[in-house]
Amino acid sequence: MPLTTYLDAIREAMVEEMRRDPRVFLIGEDVGAYGGAFKTSAGMIEEFGAERVIDTPISEVAIVGAASGAALMGMRPIAEMQFIDFITCAYDMLVNFTATSRYRVGSPCPIVVRGPAGGGTHGGPFHSLNPEAMFMNRPGLKIVAPGTAYDAKGLLKAAIRDDDPVLFIEHKFLYRRIKEELPADDYIVPIGKANIRRGGKDLTIITWGSMIYVADDAAAELAKDGVSVEVIDLRSILPFDEEAILNSVAKTNRVIILHEAPLTGGAGAEFAARIAEKAFDYLDAPIKRIAALDVPTPYSPPLEAFYLPNRDKVLRAARELLAY
Repeated sequence: MPLTTYLDAIREAMVEEMRRDPRVFLIGEDVGAYGGAFKTSAGMIEEFGAERVIDTPISEVAIVGAASGAALMGMRPIAEMQFIDFITCAYDMLVNFTATSRYRVGSPCPIVVRGPAGGGTHGGPFHSLNPEAMFMNRPGLKIVAPGTAYDAKGLLKAAIRDDDPVLFIEHKFLYRRIKEELPADDYIVPIGKANIRRGGKDLTIITWGSMIYVADDAAAELAKDGVSVEVIDLRSILPFDEEAILNSVAKTNRVIILHEAPLTGGAGAEFAARIAEKAFDYLDAPIKRIAALDVPTPYSPPLEAFYLPNRDKVLRAARELLAY
């Protein structure tokens, strides 16, 4: 079977769901005639028409607002942010209206907001955001961040079918770099369920998105020294798989939380707090967080590389924990 890229997995999920359910539609900037800024919707307007692949003005709040209204009327919209950074323009609509709809009036608001996130492509401070932490504190939203083509397709299908609003964070560095053989049959990846990418007994690395590959590289290097590292790909940031986290920490007694967003106030702080509250007795060393620096994402390639987490930073933290 041919290999499917991370980008094409996202496109396949949208196409298959639109064929399956006439209530599903895509709305966003340049998603129609142009096929999306990264071509995630290439060819879709030809199949589904301009009424279901809707080009919009440059207004993220209008995109999310229109999608939320349509969802309340029984539709299942996919709202694309051309870059996920600009979801901040729709923050008020998402957190004060969309996320609270079920609580306020008992009406589900099944909207998926998806878009390219993350660094490593020299996009600078306006095109490199990892926004999960700024939405974690808003009840009513779900947040997923796939790191593989399999998970990108399965999680997007699950998100489209979910009755609550889902923020779907897709890492643009992975778009054409990650390729996998995907099942021919329909499948979903459940929201809220982590994947144990690598079993281990000496150290746990908890991560998601593109950082799973940094964790894999570090784990492979540590294995040369006889160190057994467990790598957990959370896949879902909210809700997250607390059971998988706590079970792993109870087994390995040492943990690194690795994410690409800046350190202070990052999602990793929540996971660290849960571990400290519920698995403190199992810890044989402090919890370590490896994350980006607390500065805007640099445009300069050497500065961006210095800013981002990498294998060497993880190895240094791991060896400190193992020697503690």
